[in-house]
Amino acid sequence: MSGGQPDLGEIEACFAAVVEGRMSRGAADRWAGRWVVDDTLGWDELSWWALGLLYGIDLRVGPEEPYLNDDDQLRG
Repeated sequence: MSGGQPDLGEIEACFAAVVEGRMSRGAADRWAGRWVVDDTLGWDELSWWALGLLYGIDLRVGPEEPYLNDDDQLRG
């Protein structure tokens, strides 16, 4: 992924990498978080929504519990 502000294709590629097991949920969360917290950037509505889904993708119901969004939801 590029070093500059990602476009929708790069955000989608991050989702795909998680679904395909090439990127951990934690790494995807950190990647998205870097962009979400940068308030100097402007986003279109769809990209912002997708980043919001990635930022928190590693959240669980509780310690050692399932993820809030299971693998089927990610594929969707």
